Amino acid sequence: MKPRHLLSLLCVLAVSAQAGTSDPVSAKNPKAPVTVAPKPDDNPLSFFDGKLVFDFQEKMRFEYRENNFDFNDSLNSLTDDSWLLQRVRLGMKITPVEWFTFYVQGQSAFEFDSDRPNIPGQLGAEGDDPADIRQAWIQLGGKDMNLTVGRQVFSYGDERILGPLDWNNLGRTFDAARFHYAQSDWWVDVFAASVVTFDPDKLNASDLFNNKGVGRNQVLSGVYFSSTGFVPWQVTDLYALELHESSTAGHTDFVTLGTRMKADPKKLGGWDYDTEMAVQFGDVKSKDLTAFAGHWGVGYNWLKCPWKPRFGIEYNFATGDSNAADGKVGTFQNLYPTNHKFYGYMDAFAWQNIHNPALSFSVQPTAKLKAQIDYHLFWLADTSDAWYRANGTTAVRPITPGADSFCGSELDVTLAYKVGKNLSLQAGYSRFFAGSYLKDAGTKKSDDADFAYAQVQIDF
Repeated sequence: MKPRHLLSLLCVLAVSAQAGTSDPVSAKNPKAPVTVAPKPDDNPLSFFDGKLVFDFQEKMRFEYRENNFDFNDSLNSLTDDSWLLQRVRLGMKITPVEWFTFYVQGQSAFEFDSDRPNIPGQLGAEGDDPADIRQAWIQLGGKDMNLTVGRQVFSYGDERILGPLDWNNLGRTFDAARFHYAQSDWWVDVFAASVVTFDPDKLNASDLFNNKGVGRNQVLSGVYFSSTGFVPWQVTDLYALELHESSTAGHTDFVTLGTRMKADPKKLGGWDYDTEMAVQFGDVKSKDLTAFAGHWGVGYNWLKCPWKPRFGIEYNFATGDSNAADGKVGTFQNLYPTNHKFYGYMDAFAWQNIHNPALSFSVQPTAKLKAQIDYHLFWLADTSDAWYRANGTTAVRPITPGADSFCGSELDVTLAYKVGKNLSLQAGYSRFFAGSYLKDAGTKKSDDADFAYAQVQIDF
């Protein structure tokens, strides 16, 4: 580790020692994804009986990565490095009357001390975005029925399909219109949206506002329904999404139909389960699309044990494409997920062309400390298709139909400590044990990889 990178790590740990958020190991999912700022009672920056509320977030994360991108010890790549990520968010919510809310949030994000280019997306860099508008929306209506228009965050279900990607230093937002209606045991959202893309040299924009830098004319529309009334011990979600895009690469217009079920272990004597399945059909770049993805998991929680241990087992699958030349697409389109939470913390996989069984075990020695260990195994569903990274577009190796399908395994160890309501700490280490696919596909190299990080986050 370079001396300057060691100094960056010490800076993170020093700030951590002097100074919370939701559980950083497993983000909580709200009952309904209403776009709101923190409640006045939870925020000391609340004035005039909650009619004016400010929120603030500061996050710093030190990362060390070795072989995460090339899996090749003989190469000293720019991505084999360490760096410091820093992000500040400042928001303001104005609610002059109960039925009208205005919210705006700015963001400044930087990647320090990195050999990678500080341009979002280049060589895996999270990059710099010095000053931009992360959110800016108005909401008309009350809690049970409202319309939100403007730049906003989407977080649905476990975020396997639609999420804010908040692990990434820049995150993800949409320019959208969303109608929300709720009853005592169910709610539904109907929306149309376009994802915001990042430009460090000017204000970020979506395709809805003449985004010449991307020019995809992309619109995502959908209906998302959630209920606790169908089965008393579980949340049941149903959704239908359509992605429309017109670009020089061809016409894209496909539908995703999905369902999600998640059980409450307190109602099942400590047992829990969750599943999500989705089917897709339509066109991708003027080729016929038919694809499927599924997640199935079960676990047991020792609710009466002081350390609250949980053991879980799961399996993730998504189809790949068996023939790139037949005018058809079989690769599941992962849309806009928060993949960091699901397929290994090294972010080497997406919900695409994958077989992924996994085990997890967690304990909470104290109310503030949680420790978790996860072990993943990875195979490609079809070696005629690519191994897709967490971003869903970048391939790890050239497509090699004759290669062995076993990509490798990953061990993740994470520690999360919530110092107080406004301060949380997190650290982790991951080791990827390279499989035979890496050697068979392209470079004849198949070396293990390492990832370590330490993070501090302050929220008001």
